[in-house]
Amino acid sequence: MTRNPKRTTRGHRWLVVALASAWSAACAGSGVSMSDLLGAASGEGNVVSGLKQALEIGTRNAVDLTSRENGFLDNPLIRIELPGALDKMASGLRVVGFGAQVDELEVAMNRAAEQAAGEAAEVFWQGIRQMTFSDAVGILNGGDTAATDYFERTTRDTLRARFEPIVSRKMDEVGVVHSYDQLIGRYEAIPFTSKPSFNLRSYVTEKSLDGLFHILGEEERKIRNDPAARVTPLLQQVFGE
Repeated sequence: MTRNPKRTTRGHRWLVVALASAWSAACAGSGVSMSDLLGAASGEGNVVSGLKQALEIGTRNAVDLTSRENGFLDNPLIRIELPGALDKMASGLRVVGFGAQVDELEVAMNRAAEQAAGEAAEVFWQGIRQMTFSDAVGILNGGDTAATDYFERTTRDTLRARFEPIVSRKMDEVGVVHSYDQLIGRYEAIPFTSKPSFNLRSYVTEKSLDGLFHILGEEERKIRNDPAARVTPLLQQVFGE
């Protein structure tokens, strides 16, 4: 009887997940890391190595896509627009002829996000190195964005700390702060208006992180569901051809 290679690959994968769950329970609280267990058996090692490779490729792609010029600006799913808290100000300024300046502010915010996004690669790779065997099992057995959820849970605070000074500096360099201050001054000159209270630096930082994790989720879905995205033999072995 001829065996279905896809079924065999998938069956092996889920068998490994079951074995890994048992190993994870046995190692709970022992401080054993994933790297300590990689050599336990070649099949299991290949599965976890394949997962790590998938994460390395997915995170690299996400960083490349967001950190390039127009990576945020030209992607309607992650483009950073003025927040709702400033809608009244933006509408008022457009009415009196400052629409172009409002648009320039939005462009500058996206430029700051694009330039900060490159900092994420090192943090993601550190997260991959520190991943435990239990983490790997949860990701393998999870949904289409299980790895992205893991990274958001374990790296967002670290990324925020790295992004904030970069976003702040880039906002100064690309003119976000200057443009914002000018618009605030022009808005205050309009009768019966008052200066809005808003932390633009924190807003751009958080939207930068939101966009980065959104793209990472898209890259993870591709590797899990699109055979064309499995660009190495190891990924094809682990996730199926």
